[in-house]
Amino acid sequence: MLSTPLAASLARRNVHYGWVIVVATFLTMLVTAGAMGAPGVLIKPLQDEFGWETSQISSALAVRLLLFGLMGPFSAAFMNYYGVRRVIIFALALIGAGFIGSIFMTQLWQLLALWGIVVGFGTGLTAMVLAATVSARWFTKRRGLVVGMLSASSATGQLVFLPLMADLTANYGWRATVLFVCAMIAVAAVIVVLLMRDRPSDLNLAPFGEVQIAPAPARGTLLAALKTPLTTLRDVSSSSTFWILFATFFICGLSTNGLIQTHFVTLCGDFGIAPVAAASVLAVMGIFDFFGTVGSGWLSDRFDNRWLLFWYYGLRGLSLLFLPFSHFTFYGLSIFAIFYGLDWIATVPPTVKIAADRFGREKAGLVFGWVFAGHQLGAATAAYGAGLSRTALSSYLPAFFIAGAFCILAAILAITLQKPGITVRTPAAA
Repeated sequence: MLSTPLAASLARRNVHYGWVIVVATFLTMLVTAGAMGAPGVLIKPLQDEFGWETSQISSALAVRLLLFGLMGPFSAAFMNYYGVRRVIIFALALIGAGFIGSIFMTQLWQLLALWGIVVGFGTGLTAMVLAATVSARWFTKRRGLVVGMLSASSATGQLVFLPLMADLTANYGWRATVLFVCAMIAVAAVIVVLLMRDRPSDLNLAPFGEVQIAPAPARGTLLAALKTPLTTLRDVSSSSTFWILFATFFICGLSTNGLIQTHFVTLCGDFGIAPVAAASVLAVMGIFDFFGTVGSGWLSDRFDNRWLLFWYYGLRGLSLLFLPFSHFTFYGLSIFAIFYGLDWIATVPPTVKIAADRFGREKAGLVFGWVFAGHQLGAATAAYGAGLSRTALSSYLPAFFIAGAFCILAAILAITLQKPGITVRTPAAA
């Protein structure tokens, strides 16, 4: 395994191996997010080839987003039991199998099974909980920055590959895009096999920012590991902090990947914009999102996270309310792409930070897993609801107005959170 000699070589140069783990995780989340974003440019080609309606295709994408979120708490349990490296490799294999199988599909139920269930389970195992787990295990200092970087990789991956995917689809058909996704997954799997380790103690290292090596906790049974997310949910369900984070993250999903990632290319097509051009706007969002989310991680280590969330949700809401009035011109879409892109998932670092501060380091991953489930419930609602709006009303725009209004509500909810420094004592911790 390459990780052991590489860790020794880096240690001689005073570089912590945790940064290699960040790079490997970054690339993994980038690729799996690209797989999540691919269907956004494939809705129209699937309609043309199979005659499926937007709402029918959207139902499969909604199932994928729902499972992507619901797997979050349990993926943390699987990582604790089987190890991060094994879970990632299994997840990549599932995603690859789902996409390869879709090359041969001819029926709507096959789309639901492959892109909805199989890809949903696979991507759910490498969701934002992976970022929370890696940052908590490998870093004490710079944790907010690491969460920001990994969160940025997820959102950026959903967007930056889209122009290439749209071009492949336009010139060679949607199956060429599917094969491209599978090739990316294969590359990510090789990197994980060579570089990923579960904990710093595997390499006789302390977490970054500490000097004492923390041994791996004793591994219980798989049944106990699977019960842990449910026990955690029971423990935190009496906390208003948890439900506010859950509600705001529901709105976060409602206003990002469920809406923009899934339907933006088709929305632009309704206004005469070619898929490659629309995907390029999404790529611009992805570039600005990278800087916005990394910057958010830096800010979350230094400022009141409640007010960060207030500004992020408020500005996102104003951006969505502006979009229908942009007239979908180059100038109007450019303004939208910049302001919305900076805020795409800048909400993740402060949300993770609040969860860790209020519920403790050990529960942070599991609590955030449930909060992220709320995110994907919102995403699934938007994915299906926006598709239904286009089918029933011949327009996506009502969905954008609704999402913008909900973001304003999320901004108000964020500042009702308790002030920093107050740790929530759950029944299990009392």
